[in-house]
Amino acid sequence: MTKFNELNLNPKVLKAIEEAGYETPTPIQAGAIPPALEGKDVLGIAQTGTGKTASFTLPMITLLARGRARARMPRSLVLCPTRELAAQVAENFDTYAKNVKLTKALLIGGVSFKEQDALIDRGVDVLIATPGRLLDHFERGKLLLTGVQIMVVDEADRMLDMGFIPDIERIFSLTPFTRQTLFFSATMASEIERITDTFLSAPARIEVARQATASETIEQGVVMFKGGRRDREASAKRKVLRALIDAEGDKCTNAIIFCNRKTDVDICAKSLKKYGYNAAAIHGDLDQSQRMKTLDGFRDGSLRLLVASDVAARGLDIPSVSHVFNFDVPGHAEDYVHRIGRTGRAGREGKAITICSARDEKALDAIEKLIQKDIPRLDNPVKEEPKAEKPKPEKKSKPEDGKKAESKKGDRKKDKESKGRGRRDDSGPAVVGMGDHLPSFIALSFDERRAG
Repeated sequence: MTKFNELNLNPKVLKAIEEAGYETPTPIQAGAIPPALEGKDVLGIAQTGTGKTASFTLPMITLLARGRARARMPRSLVLCPTRELAAQVAENFDTYAKNVKLTKALLIGGVSFKEQDALIDRGVDVLIATPGRLLDHFERGKLLLTGVQIMVVDEADRMLDMGFIPDIERIFSLTPFTRQTLFFSATMASEIERITDTFLSAPARIEVARQATASETIEQGVVMFKGGRRDREASAKRKVLRALIDAEGDKCTNAIIFCNRKTDVDICAKSLKKYGYNAAAIHGDLDQSQRMKTLDGFRDGSLRLLVASDVAARGLDIPSVSHVFNFDVPGHAEDYVHRIGRTGRAGREGKAITICSARDEKALDAIEKLIQKDIPRLDNPVKEEPKAEKPKPEKKSKPEDGKKAESKKGDRKKDKESKGRGRRDDSGPAVVGMGDHLPSFIALSFDERRAG
């Protein structure tokens, strides 16, 4: 098995690796570091959690150890899709470059331009940035990319999902043609293939594990959820989530809860806090300082439940996550693999539970086809309450005594009998057309006429 000391890395870098407690490189590191040190372009394809960050930071530090940066002209550039991933890459450089005199700058949103401009003006060896903020600095005339010797694109497939590909192409055009390019992605969509064919020169291709594989140390399960009334569905679903967390008990030391939409992230986090759970939200619309504070709390154990959008699904190195709960089934099957990959890392055991409503069953089928296995169905911990029969409304009737009832029946009978061509008065015969109001003297006059 290959050791780090066999990869021709700078001795000062090797010392930092040893102090960090690492001895053996992961497959992507063992495959990518040698060609990168030779100055070749590298195309690395590997799922999240395989050590991709070190596979480009270690050779970069070795290659940049000699030389000096000029003001506003970084010597290397690392592009990341999210602020959190960029911050994590910066932490990796701090860890492995602590014995080497290299300067770095982190260009991400949520931080003032003034602070970032000051760092760039001093000259940086390693510039780590999100595409939007990098172009903001360039358009303001504060940055030149003509001195970039090494360019890294990390999580390229995520860049594609987030609509950054036009920005990436523009940034490539601003860097020298002679640069070395290290390009990493978990999947290879046709658009990613096009970019690599255009901007990479005879790259060494390192592919480690199918992107569709999930770690065997992760126990998976899915709860089929019937929502019932639409206006109460979301509330009922949150009740199921709380019951699942409670059912895991002490085994759930911490967990990431994934929602598809940012609004649901906020609502879910607020609901959990309302019921006494130690939870907080993280997504792209939050202030950067708040996001970093939340992540730090989750890492140090002061925060138990992290409710997240897919911004936290990839690239974030959060060790010892015991559980992942998918409050929503992800719309893309590959995202399921990335989400549950937050647990069961570095050989540890983990558990991933998904809540699936009727409308998400097609997405669940796509996930099972991708991972080539059926996810075990779990019992819903919230028992459905039997529907109570609605009492039949009693017919309302005005109270009547027996005599009144009989009187009404008699009146109706008389009315029927009185219907006909003529009606009879008590004092005389029936007279056609005169009704019941025939005066007695008229009736008498008729009788007298008959007699006469």
